[in-house]
Amino acid sequence: MTTTTVTRELNALDRCDRCGAQAFVRAVLGTSGGELYFCGHHARAVEAKLRPLTIEWQDETARLYEKPVYDDED
Repeated sequence: MTTTTVTRELNALDRCDRCGAQAFVRAVLGTSGGELYFCGHHARAVEAKLRPLTIEWQDETARLYEKPVYDDED
């Protein structure tokens, strides 16, 4: 049996399973294929124990440091 995961950019509707803040990390579990979502803080807190159990660790926390781009024409 093969498991296929679909990776997409996380958005504001994706919420941390621990606290409800915006999620920037998605963990896909290897045993069940289930997904867990975490804010940056909680992802760091569980990464050492959880990451070895995952088949995908999608980390978009670098987006927290991006500067917004504004369109001067508006």
